Amino acid sequence: MSNKLLLLTRENEQYRQLIESCNLPELTILGDSPNSILEANIWFAEPALALPLLGHANELRWMQSTFAGVDKLMGKRQRKDYQLTNVKGIFGPLMSEYVFGYLLAHQRQHDLYQLQQQQKLWLPTSFKSLQGQNLLLLGTGSIAKHIAVTAKHFGMTVTGINRQGRQVPGFDCVDTLAHLDRHLALADAIVSVLPSTTETAGTLNKHALTQLKHDAVLFNIGRGDVLDLNELTVLLDQRPQMRAILDVFNQEPLPSEHPIWECKNAVITPHIAAPSFPEQVVEVFSQNYQNWLSQKPLDYVVEFERGY
Repeated sequence: MSNKLLLLTRENEQYRQLIESCNLPELTILGDSPNSILEANIWFAEPALALPLLGHANELRWMQSTFAGVDKLMGKRQRKDYQLTNVKGIFGPLMSEYVFGYLLAHQRQHDLYQLQQQQKLWLPTSFKSLQGQNLLLLGTGSIAKHIAVTAKHFGMTVTGINRQGRQVPGFDCVDTLAHLDRHLALADAIVSVLPSTTETAGTLNKHALTQLKHDAVLFNIGRGDVLDLNELTVLLDQRPQMRAILDVFNQEPLPSEHPIWECKNAVITPHIAAPSFPEQVVEVFSQNYQNWLSQKPLDYVVEFERGY
């Protein structure tokens, strides 16, 4: 029996060529006709594009998301009668580059020296080393683990936060969200890679943000709804030594009228910390398809009850 695959991405032609090059057995890639939505038992899709069509998917049994984030498919009223998998294991190196690129530039005062260069000033100043600093990672999944390994190379102490406080190799300490305050107050750098769930929404609210050190560096590279952007904007104005590096937002693109654009101690990037490269996504799908054919458990299955 041939499996029928529906492509629902903004790069359908590129993905079609890559998947065809894998020569996957018993797989027919359908065209763009409306009937394809009715006939396909496997979807290879961006969650936002799949969402409005789910109600018409008569034969859907498995959807491979091309993104890590699948929160658009997690609504209480959304159907859950199929297997949903996402992409993991490919973002850690890129996220680490993003975090430590900005963190090292800040610690080594790159902006100051560039300004002094323009003024032709030879004026050495003191700087902080990452050695001995405390890194707090909100989340302990594959991305957080990679960031933790990188942090250890720089001699940092690494604390992780997860749902159960389950200990994870590579972290000096792991605790629960219930004890977040005590760790925020000790952290020199905070990186949120939390997923979007009912439990994590608003984690970095006004109360939590006020626990931060006055010179802390905050990264949000997970999901926008974890952070209260308005309260952070107020705090950054009050604490000029604090820094925030933000790649994800509740509304994307970030509205031009939002005041955080004007914050000198904020860096805004347009959700580019770790793009998923098509070749890597297809590699994940190809392996999962082999599991599907062999009736083995799929990799990176999303649990609808947990939201990730």
